[in-house]
Amino acid sequence: MRKVSGNLYNSRFCLYYFRRWLLISNELRVNEEIRAREVRVVSSEGEQLGIMSARDALRIAQEKNLDLVEVAPNAKPPVCRIMDYGKYRYEQSKREREARKKQRVIEVKEIRMTPKIEDHDFQVKIKAALKFLKEGDKVKVMIRFRGREIVHPELGKDLLTKFYDTLKDYAVLERAPKIEGKNMLMILAGKTEGERGDKSNG
Repeated sequence: MRKVSGNLYNSRFCLYYFRRWLLISNELRVNEEIRAREVRVVSSEGEQLGIMSARDALRIAQEKNLDLVEVAPNAKPPVCRIMDYGKYRYEQSKREREARKKQRVIEVKEIRMTPKIEDHDFQVKIKAALKFLKEGDKVKVMIRFRGREIVHPELGKDLLTKFYDTLKDYAVLERAPKIEGKNMLMILAGKTEGERGDKSNG
């Protein structure tokens, strides 16, 4: 029983280090670069081959036309895995390229209005903001005061509040209306689908 438990522990131990290596490492020692005298070896199928000299481990890898890769250099002894390292690096770089393609930079789109905007134009601005929010961007809504309109900031605040209330099922108020010079600004961020769903279910 002790032997079985020990093998199970070693298997989990090596799997843990291998997964950590996949996440954090791009370059590790391979084949003749491995400096440790003794290593714990995992086969390409994930089977525990035990502790042996690095020379014997490299010989086993070469017999299979594969590489010996030090996946956990800080373990005692270091853990090495037999694999096709070139193929792994190619697949890893391919995954990284795909991940970068899926990443989207959040932009801040700007929408400008005046305190006396017509209702039709207001609805056009609402539709534009809704499109930006659904695409994952933030929206900066700006009220531009002209001439003596600045003496009635409550008009701008009321308009921005109405703007947010119209979109509140899709937007989070990230920055409340605030005067900056002759403008009043408000920033909205889009809700996630989960947040929109939770609200609708409530």
